[in-house]
Amino acid sequence: MHGKVAIVTGASQGIGRSAAIRLARDFDAIALVARNRAKLEETAAAVREAGAEPLAIAADLADPTAAAAAVDATVTAFGGLDALLNIAGAVPQIDLFETSDAQWDQGMALKLHGARRLTIAAWPHLKSSQGAVVLMSGNSAQQPKAAAAALGTINAAIVALAKAFADRGIADGVQVNSVLPGAVMTDRRRSGLERWASLRGVTLEEAVARFPREAGIARFGESQEIADLMAFLVSPAARWMTGAALRVDGGEVQAV
Repeated sequence: MHGKVAIVTGASQGIGRSAAIRLARDFDAIALVARNRAKLEETAAAVREAGAEPLAIAADLADPTAAAAAVDATVTAFGGLDALLNIAGAVPQIDLFETSDAQWDQGMALKLHGARRLTIAAWPHLKSSQGAVVLMSGNSAQQPKAAAAALGTINAAIVALAKAFADRGIADGVQVNSVLPGAVMTDRRRSGLERWASLRGVTLEEAVARFPREAGIARFGESQEIADLMAFLVSPAARWMTGAALRVDGGEVQAV
């Protein structure tokens, strides 16, 4: 896709980093947004090596002013925008009755409102380019649990938000889809497994082996697998695909 420009949030690590590097095969320029400048620069080097021109934007998208600034910086640097991947956002995994108002607000500020503001700020440019948006949710949107109620609730809201953007995008020529990963092995997942192991009195190695069995899946997913799907969703091959919520979890959620 010659001359194409993308923004990838959460690009300093995990799925966001993998998605940015994967898009470098198809896009000429990629703006990388995350809070950690040092890690962003590492991703930028990998994106450049993969064939695209990177722009590292250190920003906290929970800040209401950050979205417009990130879009402006991208368009100023590269002249336009063709794709937006909203990946940033960690939600506290705390029991329903123990999650404070501040923790609920923290989860929504970045993952939900950050994605909402960034998509709105990018919309005029995406409308002009007939571009594409992906919002990352999670399979807990379809199977919320009391032990991580905020996570499931906010992920469900992301799916609904993507549907709303997709509805507007039919007239504006912007396709919008959401992706719902399951248990993908990232540094954040490994940290979660350390807590999971501690609660069950097992080692981390035992937890890594045991968790997939208890979740009813064959193995953990890989960030590259999610990145490949996202790359498809912002490619010409997916132009008639919009408003979809694509679950990628190894079969963990078995609801129809």
